[in-house]
Amino acid sequence: MKLPGAYKIASRNRSFDDYLHPAMRSARRVSRIVDSLRAQILGDGVESLRIRCVLRDPREIFRVELDVPALGYQRITLLDRDALEQLLEHDDVRALLHRPNAVGE
Repeated sequence: MKLPGAYKIASRNRSFDDYLHPAMRSARRVSRIVDSLRAQILGDGVESLRIRCVLRDPREIFRVELDVPALGYQRITLLDRDALEQLLEHDDVRALLHRPNAVGE
């Protein structure tokens, strides 16, 4: 019999995030999002990757669109300039961009 309130912790890595400084929690969350995007981009079935600037002031925000037509799937993620630069550090990710200047549009 399971006692009330006894729940499994989904991820031990994130179980203590509440005790971290908010800036550190945010940085870890952004890192997980960028890693997830990179893994999906470098995975199989990705047909197109588009990046465009949607907001410039007060902070640059970029829209990252990822199409996987075999699954009928489209992922849209909003990233700031720093997170986008982390994502584009890998040459394989840059190679999937249709136009090299799509980042600055």
